[in-house]
Amino acid sequence: MAAFVPAAGAWRRVDAVPRVVRAPVAVGSSSFAGAPVVGRSSFTAPSVAPSAPAARQRSVRMQQAGLFTGSKPADRRITAPPATSKKVMKVVYVVLESQYQSSMSAAARTINAKEDANLSLDVAGYLLEELRDEENYAQFKKDVADANVFIGSLIFVQELAERVTAAVEPHRERLDACIIFPSMPEVMRLNKLGTFNMSQLGQSKSAIASFMKKRREESGASFEDGMLKLLRTLPKVLKYLPTDKAQDARSFMLSFQYWLGGSPTNLENFLLMVAEKYVDVDTGAKSNQAVAAPEVFPDTGIWHPVAPRMFEDLGEYLEWYDKEHCPLANLTAASPTVGLVMQRTHMITGDDCHYISLVSELEAGGARVIPVFAGGLDFSVPVNAFFFHPGTDDANVDVVVSLTGFALVGGPARQDHPKAIEALSRLDRPYLCALPLVFQTTEEWKESELGLHPVQVALQVSLPELDGALEPVIFAGRDGKTGRSIPLQDRISALAQRSLKWANLRRKQVAEKKVAITVFSFPPDKGNVGTAAYLDVFGSVHKVLQGLAKEGYCVGDIPETSEELLEAVVHDKEARINSPELNVAYKMPISEYEEVCTFSEKLHENWGPPPGHLNTDGTNLLVYGKHFGNVFVGVQPSFGYEGDPMRLLFSKSASPHHGFAAYYAYLEKVWKADAVLHFGTHGSLEFMPGKQVGMSGDCFPDKLIHTIPNIYYYAANNPSEATIAKRRSYAATISYLTPPAENAGLYKGLKELSELVASYQTLKDTGRGPAIVNSIADKARICNMDRDVALPEGDAKELSAEERDDVVGKVYVKLIEIESRLLPCGLHTVGRPPTAAEAVATLVNIAALDRPEESIVGMPRLLAASVGRDIDEVYASSDAGKLADVELLFQITTACREAVTALVKASTNEEGRVEKVQKFDLGAILAAQMGRRTPWSTALAENGFPSVEESELKPLVAYLEFCLEQVVADNELGALVAALEGKYVIPGPGGDPIRNPDVLPTGKNIHALDPQSIPTSAAVDSAKVVVDRLLERQRLDNGGVYPESIALVLWGTDNIKTYGESLAQVLWMVGVRPLADALGRVSKLQLIPIEELGRPRVDVVVNCSGVFRDLFINQMALLDRAVKMAAEADESPEVNFVRKHALEQAEELGVTVREAATRVFSNSSGSYSSNVSLAVENGGWEDEQQLRDMYMSRKGFAFNSDKPGVMEVKPELFRSSLAKVEVTFQNLDSSEISLTDVSHYFDSDPTKIVAQCRADGKKPVAFIADTTTANAQVRTLSETVRLDARTKLLNPKWYEGMMASGYEGARELSKRLRNTMGWSATSGDVDNWVYEDANETFMADEEMQKRLLDLNPNSFRSMVTTLLEANGRGYWETSEENLDRLRELYQEVEDRIEGVE
Repeated sequence: MAAFVPAAGAWRRVDAVPRVVRAPVAVGSSSFAGAPVVGRSSFTAPSVAPSAPAARQRSVRMQQAGLFTGSKPADRRITAPPATSKKVMKVVYVVLESQYQSSMSAAARTINAKEDANLSLDVAGYLLEELRDEENYAQFKKDVADANVFIGSLIFVQELAERVTAAVEPHRERLDACIIFPSMPEVMRLNKLGTFNMSQLGQSKSAIASFMKKRREESGASFEDGMLKLLRTLPKVLKYLPTDKAQDARSFMLSFQYWLGGSPTNLENFLLMVAEKYVDVDTGAKSNQAVAAPEVFPDTGIWHPVAPRMFEDLGEYLEWYDKEHCPLANLTAASPTVGLVMQRTHMITGDDCHYISLVSELEAGGARVIPVFAGGLDFSVPVNAFFFHPGTDDANVDVVVSLTGFALVGGPARQDHPKAIEALSRLDRPYLCALPLVFQTTEEWKESELGLHPVQVALQVSLPELDGALEPVIFAGRDGKTGRSIPLQDRISALAQRSLKWANLRRKQVAEKKVAITVFSFPPDKGNVGTAAYLDVFGSVHKVLQGLAKEGYCVGDIPETSEELLEAVVHDKEARINSPELNVAYKMPISEYEEVCTFSEKLHENWGPPPGHLNTDGTNLLVYGKHFGNVFVGVQPSFGYEGDPMRLLFSKSASPHHGFAAYYAYLEKVWKADAVLHFGTHGSLEFMPGKQVGMSGDCFPDKLIHTIPNIYYYAANNPSEATIAKRRSYAATISYLTPPAENAGLYKGLKELSELVASYQTLKDTGRGPAIVNSIADKARICNMDRDVALPEGDAKELSAEERDDVVGKVYVKLIEIESRLLPCGLHTVGRPPTAAEAVATLVNIAALDRPEESIVGMPRLLAASVGRDIDEVYASSDAGKLADVELLFQITTACREAVTALVKASTNEEGRVEKVQKFDLGAILAAQMGRRTPWSTALAENGFPSVEESELKPLVAYLEFCLEQVVADNELGALVAALEGKYVIPGPGGDPIRNPDVLPTGKNIHALDPQSIPTSAAVDSAKVVVDRLLERQRLDNGGVYPESIALVLWGTDNIKTYGESLAQVLWMVGVRPLADALGRVSKLQLIPIEELGRPRVDVVVNCSGVFRDLFINQMALLDRAVKMAAEADESPEVNFVRKHALEQAEELGVTVREAATRVFSNSSGSYSSNVSLAVENGGWEDEQQLRDMYMSRKGFAFNSDKPGVMEVKPELFRSSLAKVEVTFQNLDSSEISLTDVSHYFDSDPTKIVAQCRADGKKPVAFIADTTTANAQVRTLSETVRLDARTKLLNPKWYEGMMASGYEGARELSKRLRNTMGWSATSGDVDNWVYEDANETFMADEEMQKRLLDLNPNSFRSMVTTLLEANGRGYWETSEENLDRLRELYQEVEDRIEGVE
């Protein structure tokens, strides 16, 4: 196919009106659609298969340099012809994206080849990312020092913008021209073209500047598109203004037009204009042959590689496409239609081979295409213009694939997500967002374990996800020498197939669709079929089957109950995952397996030849599950190595076993599922080995899911792991609600203790006070509270009245802490929203928080103010155990509950459901003026707070009413049906609904957040409070000495929920302030002076979870830079422990101070967890040393901001850093997840490991920050474990709620007990009485034994085993009587499971 380059024709005068190009973009036979087109004849894509030595050299270079691109600016350098007599103009340019590279090179070569011009060019071009490399940067500075002209475009990466500014600014006045197109403000201020400059950009207070700022805020990303239109008209006006300033401004506007035009011709004329006007060069132009005006292309339109022109009208395009092209391409009106969204720059620069290849692949696959483009940043404009049947809201496409890599509305600087969501909601089609490589060459991406460059992840994966984008497939590579995009044929094929599968969901008859529901079983062998966080899986699957039946899906005979459904899949609850007692849905012969699983040989290294020993009968591979018509309920196989300690220890990664691969091959190739629905948080698919982001065809998640659309129910409070599922297994996530929260309440001895406290408050002045205090102390000891509160040893009569008050106050505050703690009760069922009553506790906690961004004052603050107190003072005094303020806080808490309950009751019907929220309105205020109170105001008055004004309550009540509507709304089933119909699922944030009620209602496509936006200023403020409390507590406990080093864990979900609080905690410990750049992105750091900090800088050892590493690698760089900034500060080691330790380690290890200051660690790329949790869950570990070895081998990969993207194993540095640690620290940020709810927390706990690393063997003090309420707490780990046990495991309200959920609920009890033992293994901070009380509650009670045995025999056996194991490992001392009972119970349940009577 011949390339079309618009002919220059006769040069026209530079003052000619810019002309709009509507000439053909490419010409050629339209019959190309039958076969892939690799590229134009003028450009042959270079081979991407390097020689082995070259690949090795590149790999070594990448390991040394991190994720710097290995492309070399020298490869694109153009020099003037030797011995030329022409004037040489030296040009240096820096661009973000590479498509301008070839156009600039072509333009320069054309100018150098002109015989009649007095101009030659030296051109040095740089891709922005190349400036990270010190060698490149040094050459860049030399080039700028010698240049006549500097050009920059889209310089939006803060640290690189600073480098560009530092290199160019000293030469700005000397340069003949310095031309910067949209970039960071500090770079834009470098602009200089004659008298035109932007040196005051962002600093002007003029009316025009204010007007422009207001327009930008009001118009969002469309403001930039308006400015592009202004570019076309302003030069016409400025032409008639005689002043130099006007003419120079006009030259800048024309320069921008040339640049946006992007073609070699446009850039050639741009360079000629600059040379003639500003470099004082006679270009040789005759009077009638001036520099040609910019060729202006349509702002929006439709492009097709074989069309005669760009179309600006949908009807004209369809006239050509349907009548001329489709018949040749064997396409008809009945063919599915794919809408493609493209960047105009790729077309006009001729860098469009990847576009051509995808269009070809789609048409070859039987799809019609409507490829639209935009020249600006608002791609919603062409979507609205061309993806609808004219004059209707009926979309003319079945699926949309964006190829721009950007958010739908806005580029790398600013986005308008609400506008994007509005456009995509109107379109109501699946929205996929594929992307070309920008910051890496093809080879670098292929060889990288990390995958996609972190900067591109932040700009072109995270931001589109906020629009609701799915499937970030890398469809094009980049050639390092030419900068051109290279079609990646296997990725393009995968993208085309996946797009067509989504289109098929919209077009296929409902009764014919096949849906594969996939449930999980983890850990295996323990009655865990149907595992998912907070979810009644089989109850939910049953509801989904009923819902699909109503929609017309063929679901066969649905079992009457969820219990019968469970039996149908499992056969009996005692089934082991690897036993034929699970229902076998399909037996796959080895020959068929090897035919349908194209990568089976790659699994031999880890698992040997098929069938292996998992999911097999020895002859066939077995697919477990049950068919219900066209719906299959299947059981995802396990990882396979959970019970193998040696694999857990040494496996950095592995591969799926043959049974796992057979399961997904069956779904796609044999049963031919139209979609798979992964059911609940979470399975193993998305955690299989492969790149972190930007899968290749060699990554196992990509191989396994292959072409099947993947819909995934995910817990709303877990956006981080949901994001992993989105990126690594191409999941369309749908959020489900966590169970309704309730206050833990008090029970048994704790309730009796509360009654004694109440008696003391009533009778303390009657002479009975000392006796009651004695009773309180005795009862507190019986309740094992003597480690939480300092209880008097002698008679309370010997204490003063104030001292007795203090004792009672400290006990009372602990009781309130237990009673008021939120806990999820039971399990959630999809499609069953909470009742109004169940929503009360959640709303009370929503009401407790101040929300300054919403101008809302929390209810506790309002109530405290009404009695003349500040709530922060009340919190502090109550925490200290001051009885009067403990009681006041209890009254405030009680009044808040009653007021919210009254508000909810006002909107509740007889069935306990909210049908319509009764809005707070003017009538309520008028009623108040007439002496009548609203129900919530009445409740406050009845509970001791009559002085709260209705007007003060109004904003809060309105907000609570809105939240109530969201809490009880239900779209979980509706969103699933929409996804299966090939519709757009509204995106929404995941997280804690108390902190961020925008999480509600559920049934949204979960996204995380813009990773560059954290930590927010509010998160920094909250972090200061927690860190200051932690350090002060340690200082007081250690004779006024601060801890020198703290080991912390950073979690992905926690930082999403809190907008970076734990990230900010690390920065505050080392005394570094995070700063936002001009675009609001947190990318800068400032060392806080010691005088301002008021304490020493505390050293840190930061271990990031694998999910945090995947989502926030740029923030890892921020932390690493901060620690090294502190280590290199010119300060005394006595006040800078970071520097003190780095100096010691540098000498100890023989490295530089900067390298010795490495403090940010994680797993290797593509690896997750320490595997300690897997070992504990399966019991397959010999001793604690084995657990410690697992942790050290898997978590000791160091991150280095000087070599971003490479996780280098640094065992000596890791161990040396841990040896300095005196405190270990983690955060709890949500009431839904506590220490024993999940295994993640103890999996990353280094407490005993630190003790082993330290020379003195001293175990560090372990602390947990609890920010689940408005009154943040810092407790020891042992205090937190005790609180967790009292409020959940041993609390009748919690365990009865779980047991009410049946099979799954019983499993939750077993899991909590096992996780409690995990803390014994990693920290030793679990009190003996916790195990003793668990044994008394669940094993000593025969009725409880029977209930658990009936609900889930395997889970009951696990509880028995856990207690016996805890005793055997020395974590629990108990009587022989208890142990004998447990041994007998184990034999009984074993016989029951094996069917022995």
